[in-house]
Amino acid sequence: MKNLKNFYIDGRWVTPNSTTTLPVLNPATEEQVGAITLGNVTDVNIAVAAANKAFQSFSQTTKEERLALLYRLKDATENRLEDLAQAMRIEMGAPISMARDAQADAAIGHLDCFIEALQTLEEQKTLANGDIVMREPIGVCGLITPWNWPINQIVLKVIPALAAGCTCVLKPSEHTPISAMIYAEIVHEAGYPPGVFNFVNGDGETVGSALSLHDDIQMMSFTGSTRAGRAITRDAAETIKRVTLELGGKSPNLVFADCDLESQITASVNECMLNTGQSCDAPTRLLVERECYDEVAEIAKRAAEAIKVCDPELEGDHLGPLFDRIQFDRVQAMISVGIEEGATLLTGGLGKPEAFETGWFVKPTVFSDVSNDMRIAQEEIFGPVLVVIPFDNEAEAIAIANDTPYGLAAYLQTGDAARAVRVAAQLRTGAVHVNGGGYNYGSPFGGYKQSGNGREGGVMGLEDFLETKTLHGL
Repeated sequence: MKNLKNFYIDGRWVTPNSTTTLPVLNPATEEQVGAITLGNVTDVNIAVAAANKAFQSFSQTTKEERLALLYRLKDATENRLEDLAQAMRIEMGAPISMARDAQADAAIGHLDCFIEALQTLEEQKTLANGDIVMREPIGVCGLITPWNWPINQIVLKVIPALAAGCTCVLKPSEHTPISAMIYAEIVHEAGYPPGVFNFVNGDGETVGSALSLHDDIQMMSFTGSTRAGRAITRDAAETIKRVTLELGGKSPNLVFADCDLESQITASVNECMLNTGQSCDAPTRLLVERECYDEVAEIAKRAAEAIKVCDPELEGDHLGPLFDRIQFDRVQAMISVGIEEGATLLTGGLGKPEAFETGWFVKPTVFSDVSNDMRIAQEEIFGPVLVVIPFDNEAEAIAIANDTPYGLAAYLQTGDAARAVRVAAQLRTGAVHVNGGGYNYGSPFGGYKQSGNGREGGVMGLEDFLETKTLHGL
């Protein structure tokens, strides 16, 4: 971790201008494992200047040249997959098996699909009227990523920017800097020209805002909270930047009595609790047809109680801790809110699991008898907390599902294919997962309403980093 306190700017690791530091803690042990430097405006200006200079030549590279670099990036990434997995285990408490199979795997899965997207991209085409349409890189991009899926979100921004011919400045979450540092080393190993990719640590109020306000940045891509997304959008409006946002969610999971209740509910609970509930598209509202409500509640309780909470170092299928003390306190506070609101606590609840005095471990928690106007049904908890809400008919299920400021994802369990299509068409979300169907690399990811705008992944994720130019008279 020799580069942890440095920034990667203009093709080399440099000593930051700022001297402010932040400790990096292991959430499973609460021990300090390192420290980073929190950048300042000067650090941002230096990085943006490098990116702006590099854009003049990198934007003129051919598709073939950029594809060659992406293949080298793939080789370099494959050589460091275990390092990425171990980093996320240490910095955010991801269980090591899940860190390998999902968190680190995203670095290759998304890269393969962006390579395919670039291969099929039409950079120039002639319209029926004779005009020529060209697709060009938008410019210097500011990229801000979260702590909950660190590498997944970094590659969903960095790779399409590089594939499109843009240059960029990455500000990863200050809470998960180890995996981001390793990824910067991977990009360097791949041989990208100096200034094409730059990396600056820092907080949102300083570095994030400096990027959003900067005159020489043409696009901001952000994943994180809706509150921070609003701030970035306001800052970016000063220079009319393009802004793409992937924000929060409170995803509904509609359960009809005609599905295989035992298997579908068990899978739904496990999906909600994955990554210790720290996923923006987690199915945290289980909407259940009233005729099977009691049976579903019992299955959900049993499924949650079967979930193991263990040390992230151990192999296997289990939950690790929340990523830090602040998040632990937030989740505990929301569990208290649920109890105070009168919801029935089926399992879990306040405090840490037995035998976990150290580390920010929490109990997988399920509430029943929840109404959709309760805070635990409306606010994103971002922990392993599931709420179970009854409905009487299809129309009511759809109304409850859409009664949220968010629209990132929805889930649907039914044995009736016609119903699945009919209901999915009425859900105001960017994705609908039917009977356990999972997200596949290369598909667009993003949401409606306050879950953001733009799409990440595959062809649409690449197109977000392109501008359109028309030529007339040739």
